[in-house]
Amino acid sequence: MAVIEAQGLVKVYRSRKSEVRALDGVDLEVEEGTVLGLLGPNGAGKTTTVRVLTTLLRADAGRATIAGLDVGRDAQAVRRMIGLSGQYAAIDENLTGRENLWMFGRLYQLSSHDAKGRAAELLTRFDLEKAGDRVAKTYSGGMRRRLDLAAALIGQPKLLFLDEPTTGLDPRSRLGMWDVIRTQVREGATLLLTTQYLEEADALADEIAVVDTGKIIARGTADELKTQVGGERIEVVVHDHDHLGRAAQLIAPDGLATIDEHSRRLTIAAEGGAQQLVEVVLRLGEEQIRIDDVGLRRPTLDDVFLALTGHAAEVEPDANDTRTDMTSEGESA
Repeated sequence: MAVIEAQGLVKVYRSRKSEVRALDGVDLEVEEGTVLGLLGPNGAGKTTTVRVLTTLLRADAGRATIAGLDVGRDAQAVRRMIGLSGQYAAIDENLTGRENLWMFGRLYQLSSHDAKGRAAELLTRFDLEKAGDRVAKTYSGGMRRRLDLAAALIGQPKLLFLDEPTTGLDPRSRLGMWDVIRTQVREGATLLLTTQYLEEADALADEIAVVDTGKIIARGTADELKTQVGGERIEVVVHDHDHLGRAAQLIAPDGLATIDEHSRRLTIAAEGGAQQLVEVVLRLGEEQIRIDDVGLRRPTLDDVFLALTGHAAEVEPDANDTRTDMTSEGESA
């Protein structure tokens, strides 16, 4: 059963001097109990998609439903069903962690008693119990992100939107957040996760939708997307630049080796897998061609994104994914 369905979502940001088409016909479908990763660079339209689906922004065209409820007509009902953790922690830094969670509980219309109980439960779950009575401005970045995610879960939603939940975190904190997210999935939550980190999408998402310039340009599992750019390949780094041409002839008599002069790297398709790798090493050894590195590589999501878009996944922000300069319509939606 599809919990999220969207067809033809369009959103245009207009100013006196320019017009930016943030969404340009986005179609999405997320099945219950799964994780869909929206993968793309800053400015691709990921955050705008989340804002539309969570009723914070009204699309200019298209239609979206959450569990059959229209996000425009049934906004209040949709909000009761979902949790949202945005890119920037939506917590009051002058309140303690416990007070923040109690406040969110009350906003979700829990009784004061139930909100206190839920806050205590979530502080324990997110390893914040000892810091629960400290003001949030004393928290580290990782602690703030965990508190923000706890706040998104205060109403026990079955559908959770996580908009770049690990942006700005150090590697250790990022891995900790991954564990938290995996726990939510094991407990049956449905997740829509936006990220610009390739390894994050690979690690967490059941399916990945690649977003660029406001469009979904590819969708599938990580393995399916990697298959689109070809199978395994053998990469060889030759020690002596002068031996590049000879090495290419030896390992690819058909002339199909890709040569990178700068890195002294040769790349060929690996239809024979590990056995072909052994043969390449032996052949070069027999000709006394020294190599600095050799390996059997699988395509990465970075290869996928580069093949699909012509540029790498992590780029500098641009105006296509407006976050704080919302129109009055977006703020009131």
